[in-house]
Amino acid sequence: MNRLTDTLTVAALPLDIVWADKAANLSAVEAAMERLPYGTDVLVLPELFTTAYTDDPDLMRELAERNTGDTIERIRTLAARHGVAIAGSFAAWTPPHIYNRAFFIEPSGEETFYDKRHLFSLSSEAGIFTRGTSPIPVVRFRGWNIAMIVCYDLRFPVWSRCRHHGYDMLLVPSNWPQARQYAFEHLLIARAIENQCAVVGADRGGTDQYGCYDALTQIYDCYGKPVGSECDGFIVATLSRQAQDEYRRRFPAGNDADDFAILESNHF
Repeated sequence: MNRLTDTLTVAALPLDIVWADKAANLSAVEAAMERLPYGTDVLVLPELFTTAYTDDPDLMRELAERNTGDTIERIRTLAARHGVAIAGSFAAWTPPHIYNRAFFIEPSGEETFYDKRHLFSLSSEAGIFTRGTSPIPVVRFRGWNIAMIVCYDLRFPVWSRCRHHGYDMLLVPSNWPQARQYAFEHLLIARAIENQCAVVGADRGGTDQYGCYDALTQIYDCYGKPVGSECDGFIVATLSRQAQDEYRRRFPAGNDADDFAILESNHF
Protein backbone atom coordinates (compact mmCIF):
# COMPACT_ATOMS: atom_id res chain seq x y z
CA MET A 1 0.00 0.00 0.00
CA ASN A 2 1.46 3.37 -1.05
CA ARG A 3 -0.31 5.50 1.55
CA LEU A 4 -0.18 9.28 1.47
CA THR A 5 1.25 11.02 4.50
CA ASP A 6 2.38 14.45 5.64
CA THR A 7 5.24 13.08 7.70
CA LEU A 8 7.84 10.67 6.40
CA THR A 9 10.22 8.81 8.71
CA VAL A 10 13.59 8.05 7.17
CA ALA A 11 16.28 5.80 8.62
CA ALA A 12 19.86 5.58 7.34
CA LEU A 13 22.02 2.59 8.26
CA PRO A 14 25.80 3.30 8.50
CA LEU A 15 26.62 -0.32 7.73
CA ASP A 16 30.16 -1.49 8.49
CA ILE A 17 30.54 -3.19 5.11
CA VAL A 18 32.45 -6.47 4.97
CA TRP A 19 34.73 -6.17 1.95
CA ALA A 20 33.67 -8.27 -1.04
CA ASP A 21 31.32 -10.46 1.02
CA LYS A 22 27.79 -10.07 -0.31
CA ALA A 23 26.32 -12.81 1.85
CA ALA A 24 27.65 -11.29 5.07
CA ASN A 25 26.45 -7.80 4.20
CA LEU A 26 22.98 -8.89 3.14
CA SER A 27 22.67 -10.90 6.35
CA ALA A 28 23.77 -7.86 8.37
CA VAL A 29 21.08 -5.73 6.72
CA GLU A 30 18.44 -8.40 7.37
CA ALA A 31 19.46 -8.56 11.04
CA ALA A 32 19.49 -4.77 11.39
CA MET A 33 16.00 -4.50 9.95
CA GLU A 34 14.66 -6.58 12.82
CA ARG A 35 15.36 -3.55 15.02
CA LEU A 36 14.25 -0.96 12.45
CA PRO A 37 12.58 1.93 14.31
CA TYR A 38 8.80 1.64 14.36
CA GLY A 39 7.05 3.70 11.69
CA THR A 40 10.02 3.91 9.31
CA ASP A 41 8.90 4.66 5.75
CA VAL A 42 12.25 4.70 3.93
CA LEU A 43 15.52 2.95 4.76
CA VAL A 44 18.69 4.20 3.05
CA LEU A 45 21.76 1.95 2.82
CA PRO A 46 25.29 3.06 1.89
CA GLU A 47 26.88 3.07 -1.54
CA LEU A 48 27.96 -0.42 -2.73
CA PHE A 49 26.51 -1.84 0.47
CA THR A 50 27.02 -5.49 -0.47
CA THR A 51 30.68 -5.28 -1.52
CA ALA A 52 32.33 -1.94 -0.69
CA TYR A 53 34.80 -0.75 -3.31
CA THR A 54 37.72 -2.63 -4.81
CA ASP A 55 40.19 -1.38 -7.39
CA ASP A 56 40.49 -4.90 -8.82
CA PRO A 57 38.39 -4.83 -12.02
CA ASP A 58 38.20 -8.60 -12.29
CA LEU A 59 36.93 -8.96 -8.74
CA MET A 60 34.40 -6.17 -9.16
CA ARG A 61 33.14 -7.79 -12.35
CA GLU A 62 32.80 -11.08 -10.46
CA LEU A 63 30.84 -9.39 -7.68
CA ALA A 64 28.53 -7.40 -9.96
CA GLU A 65 24.96 -8.61 -10.46
CA ARG A 66 22.02 -8.03 -12.73
CA ASN A 67 18.93 -6.27 -11.41
CA THR A 68 17.32 -9.70 -11.11
CA GLY A 69 20.16 -11.08 -8.96
CA ASP A 70 20.17 -12.10 -5.32
CA THR A 71 20.83 -8.60 -3.94
CA ILE A 72 17.74 -6.94 -5.39
CA GLU A 73 15.60 -10.01 -4.82
CA ARG A 74 16.46 -10.01 -1.12
CA ILE A 75 15.95 -6.26 -0.85
CA ARG A 76 12.55 -6.65 -2.50
CA THR A 77 11.65 -9.34 0.05
CA LEU A 78 12.77 -7.14 2.95
CA ALA A 79 10.84 -4.12 1.64
CA ALA A 80 7.64 -6.14 1.41
CA ARG A 81 8.13 -7.84 4.79
CA HIS A 82 8.76 -4.60 6.70
CA GLY A 83 6.50 -2.31 4.67
CA VAL A 84 9.29 0.17 3.88
CA ALA A 85 11.01 1.44 0.76
CA ILE A 86 14.72 0.57 0.67
CA ALA A 87 17.36 2.59 -1.19
CA GLY A 88 21.12 2.21 -1.64
CA SER A 89 23.56 1.21 -4.38
CA PHE A 90 25.23 -1.97 -5.59
CA ALA A 91 27.64 -3.14 -8.29
CA ALA A 92 25.41 -3.87 -11.28
CA TRP A 93 26.24 -5.90 -14.38
CA THR A 94 24.55 -4.87 -17.60
CA PRO A 95 26.71 -6.50 -20.27
CA PRO A 96 29.26 -5.46 -21.22
CA HIS A 97 29.44 -2.80 -18.49
CA ILE A 98 29.55 -2.53 -14.70
CA TYR A 99 27.61 0.31 -13.09
CA ASN A 100 27.44 1.77 -9.59
CA ARG A 101 23.66 1.49 -9.52
CA ALA A 102 21.34 3.13 -7.03
CA PHE A 103 17.99 1.50 -6.34
CA PHE A 104 14.71 2.44 -4.71
CA ILE A 105 12.59 -0.63 -4.01
CA GLU A 106 9.05 -0.08 -2.72
CA PRO A 107 7.04 -2.49 -0.55
CA SER A 108 4.81 -3.13 -3.57
CA GLY A 109 7.85 -4.41 -5.48
CA GLU A 110 7.99 -1.38 -7.76
CA GLU A 111 11.63 -0.57 -8.48
CA THR A 112 13.58 2.46 -9.69
CA PHE A 113 17.25 2.47 -10.68
CA TYR A 114 19.86 5.17 -11.32
CA ASP A 115 23.46 4.69 -12.48
CA LYS A 116 26.00 6.98 -10.82
CA ARG A 117 27.01 9.67 -13.30
CA HIS A 118 30.10 11.19 -11.68
CA LEU A 119 32.81 8.59 -11.13
CA PHE A 120 35.62 9.47 -8.72
CA SER A 121 38.54 10.22 -11.05
CA LEU A 122 41.08 10.33 -8.20
CA SER A 123 40.61 6.58 -7.86
CA SER A 124 40.28 3.76 -10.37
CA GLU A 125 36.47 3.94 -10.20
CA ALA A 126 36.17 5.56 -13.62
CA GLY A 127 38.24 2.76 -15.15
CA ILE A 128 36.10 0.01 -13.66
CA PHE A 129 32.57 1.37 -13.76
CA THR A 130 30.72 2.95 -16.66
CA ARG A 131 29.10 6.28 -15.91
CA GLY A 132 25.34 6.61 -16.05
CA THR A 133 23.71 8.76 -18.68
CA SER A 134 20.12 8.93 -17.44
CA PRO A 135 18.84 11.89 -15.41
CA ILE A 136 18.23 11.69 -11.69
CA PRO A 137 14.99 9.79 -11.09
CA VAL A 138 12.22 11.21 -8.96
CA VAL A 139 10.03 8.62 -7.22
CA ARG A 140 6.59 9.42 -5.84
CA PHE A 141 6.28 7.59 -2.52
CA ARG A 142 3.71 8.19 0.21
CA GLY A 143 3.05 11.71 -0.99
CA TRP A 144 6.72 12.70 -1.29
CA ASN A 145 8.82 13.18 -4.41
CA ILE A 146 12.15 11.50 -3.70
CA ALA A 147 15.32 11.83 -5.81
CA MET A 148 18.56 9.81 -5.71
CA ILE A 149 22.20 10.50 -6.45
CA VAL A 150 25.33 8.56 -5.38
CA CYS A 151 28.30 9.79 -3.31
CA TYR A 152 30.59 11.84 -5.62
CA ASP A 153 27.52 13.16 -7.51
CA LEU A 154 27.06 15.34 -4.42
CA ARG A 155 29.90 17.62 -5.51
CA PHE A 156 28.04 18.70 -8.66
CA PRO A 157 25.16 21.05 -7.78
CA VAL A 158 23.98 21.56 -11.35
CA TRP A 159 23.40 17.82 -11.73
CA SER A 160 21.29 17.60 -8.59
CA ARG A 161 19.56 20.97 -8.91
CA CYS A 162 15.91 20.80 -7.89
CA ARG A 163 14.29 23.29 -10.21
CA HIS A 164 10.76 24.49 -9.46
CA HIS A 165 10.57 22.20 -6.43
CA GLY A 166 10.69 19.08 -8.55
CA TYR A 167 11.52 16.88 -5.57
CA ASP A 168 11.10 17.02 -1.79
CA MET A 169 13.91 14.77 -0.57
CA LEU A 170 17.35 13.82 -1.90
CA LEU A 171 18.93 10.48 -0.97
CA VAL A 172 22.74 10.21 -1.12
CA PRO A 173 24.10 6.67 -0.52
CA SER A 174 27.84 7.16 0.05
CA ASN A 175 31.28 5.73 0.88
CA TRP A 176 32.73 9.11 1.98
CA PRO A 177 35.79 8.93 4.29
CA GLN A 178 36.35 11.01 7.41
CA ALA A 179 39.34 12.66 5.73
CA ARG A 180 36.80 14.64 3.68
CA GLN A 181 34.17 14.94 6.42
CA TYR A 182 34.05 18.75 6.29
CA ALA A 183 33.27 18.67 2.58
CA PHE A 184 30.64 15.94 2.95
CA GLU A 185 28.74 17.71 5.68
CA HIS A 186 28.81 21.10 3.99
CA LEU A 187 27.87 19.76 0.57
CA LEU A 188 24.87 17.98 2.07
CA ILE A 189 23.89 21.19 3.84
CA ALA A 190 24.33 23.19 0.64
CA ARG A 191 22.14 20.80 -1.37
CA ALA A 192 19.46 21.05 1.32
CA ILE A 193 19.54 24.85 1.46
CA GLU A 194 19.71 25.54 -2.28
CA ASN A 195 17.00 22.99 -3.11
CA GLN A 196 14.86 23.70 -0.04
CA CYS A 197 14.48 20.00 0.59
CA ALA A 198 15.43 17.27 3.02
CA VAL A 199 18.74 15.51 2.28
CA VAL A 200 19.81 12.10 3.57
CA GLY A 201 23.56 11.44 3.60
CA ALA A 202 23.71 7.66 4.12
CA ASP A 203 27.40 6.94 4.56
CA ARG A 204 28.92 3.56 5.38
CA GLY A 205 30.50 2.81 8.74
CA GLY A 206 33.74 1.14 9.78
CA THR A 207 37.11 1.30 8.03
CA ASP A 208 38.83 -0.08 4.94
CA GLN A 209 42.07 0.53 3.07
CA TYR A 210 40.77 3.91 1.93
CA GLY A 211 39.98 5.34 5.36
CA CYS A 212 37.52 5.57 8.25
CA TYR A 213 33.83 6.32 7.72
CA ASP A 214 32.09 6.41 11.08
CA ALA A 215 29.93 9.33 12.28
CA LEU A 216 29.28 10.93 8.88
CA THR A 217 25.72 9.72 8.28
CA GLN A 218 23.20 12.51 8.84
CA ILE A 219 19.77 13.76 7.75
CA TYR A 220 19.21 17.46 7.07
CA ASP A 221 15.94 19.35 6.78
CA CYS A 222 15.05 21.96 4.18
CA TYR A 223 16.87 24.64 6.18
CA GLY A 224 20.08 22.62 6.10
CA LYS A 225 19.85 21.80 9.81
CA PRO A 226 20.81 18.33 11.08
CA VAL A 227 17.70 16.56 12.34
CA GLY A 228 18.80 12.92 12.52
CA SER A 229 19.18 11.11 15.82
CA GLU A 230 20.72 7.74 16.65
CA CYS A 231 18.32 4.88 17.35
CA ASP A 232 19.51 1.25 17.60
CA GLY A 233 22.31 1.80 15.10
CA PHE A 234 20.25 3.87 12.64
CA ILE A 235 20.18 7.61 12.08
CA VAL A 236 16.49 8.52 12.03
CA ALA A 237 14.38 11.61 11.36
CA THR A 238 10.69 12.30 10.85
CA LEU A 239 10.11 15.09 8.37
CA SER A 240 6.98 17.11 7.60
CA ARG A 241 5.98 17.70 4.01
CA GLN A 242 3.49 20.35 5.11
CA ALA A 243 6.16 22.30 6.98
CA GLN A 244 8.56 22.07 4.04
CA ASP A 245 5.88 23.18 1.56
CA GLU A 246 5.00 26.11 3.80
CA TYR A 247 8.65 27.18 3.91
CA ARG A 248 8.84 26.97 0.11
CA ARG A 249 5.71 29.14 -0.18
CA ARG A 250 7.01 31.64 2.35
CA PHE A 251 10.47 31.86 0.77
CA PRO A 252 9.95 30.83 -2.89
CA ALA A 253 13.58 30.85 -4.00
CA GLY A 254 12.96 27.75 -6.12
CA ASN A 255 10.67 29.76 -8.38
CA ASP A 256 13.60 32.04 -9.25
CA ALA A 257 15.95 29.22 -10.24
CA ASP A 258 17.57 29.38 -13.66
CA ASP A 259 16.59 27.03 -16.44
CA PHE A 260 19.48 25.23 -18.13
CA ALA A 261 20.39 22.18 -20.16
CA ILE A 262 23.04 19.64 -19.16
CA LEU A 263 25.21 18.78 -22.14
CA GLU A 264 27.38 15.72 -22.63
CA SER A 265 31.07 16.35 -22.02
CA ASN A 266 34.18 14.98 -23.69
CA HIS A 267 35.77 14.78 -20.24
CA PHE A 268 33.77 11.65 -19.45
